[in-house]
Amino acid sequence: MNSKLDALIDLLDDPDLTVFERVQEELLKETDEIIPALEQKWESSFDGFCQERIENIIQNLQFKETKRLLKEWLNTKDSKRDLLTGFLIIDRFQYPDLNPDNIRFKLENIRKKIWLELNNSLTLLEKTTILNHFIFNINEFSINFKNIHSPQNSFLNQLLDTKKGNPVSISIFYTIIARMLELPAKFIDFPKNPLVAIVDSELARKVHGEDSKSDVLFYINPSNKGSITSIKEIEYHLRTNNFYPIEHYTEPHSDIELLKLLVQTLELSYQSVNFMDKKERIQSLLELF
Repeated sequence: MNSKLDALIDLLDDPDLTVFERVQEELLKETDEIIPALEQKWESSFDGFCQERIENIIQNLQFKETKRLLKEWLNTKDSKRDLLTGFLIIDRFQYPDLNPDNIRFKLENIRKKIWLELNNSLTLLEKTTILNHFIFNINEFSINFKNIHSPQNSFLNQLLDTKKGNPVSISIFYTIIARMLELPAKFIDFPKNPLVAIVDSELARKVHGEDSKSDVLFYINPSNKGSITSIKEIEYHLRTNNFYPIEHYTEPHSDIELLKLLVQTLELSYQSVNFMDKKERIQSLLELF
């Protein structure tokens, strides 16, 4: 910490509002690396007003970092963009001090237990059935129907702790675990709740015929304990309910669109519980997509 920053932090308890506003403006130009010094000032202060000022600055710096990380993730090349990293950035919005290594450790434990039951002689359908058994029967992950609009449903750390989420967070979690097991899982923007598709172009031609235009083998509904559905059933449902174009709801979408759907869901959740300040910040994250 340089002397200029030390001096600025010392001025946070200045009663002159003009002085404070200038100090705040300068501090908000910094990164979240100055947060420990701000926290030290908070601990040494006996002025509740000053502490409130510090808390607001810390929150603004933390959000600024979350926004920077999301922008960086969005600008990463497709081949190097990691869905889990994106999910953890959204977690950071509510839990800026979250340790991502703890989350990765929990996910790895789940992966290992499932991996022990898999072998190369199994088909993708058989592997998916085993994955479903572990996630939805043994670990009992499910939709939080009792409090479906809670913002907590959208965060991975809460999902792992409570085993409850919303259709979007459960689908992202499912996709992450599937990929950790080397299953070719991709996001399907199905109406009301996302689906996960297992994709293999060569196998799809063998199963559906050489004339098939889709690389999707089958669909998984994480919102319904991983129920497996064929493309014919999905297309029938879409036509019956007048969802067009069919291809939009049957073909895979990018991880960016999946994460955007999570952020949109979070925005609606904050609106439903009337957390309008958080809703506004989420809206500024959506503008990055």
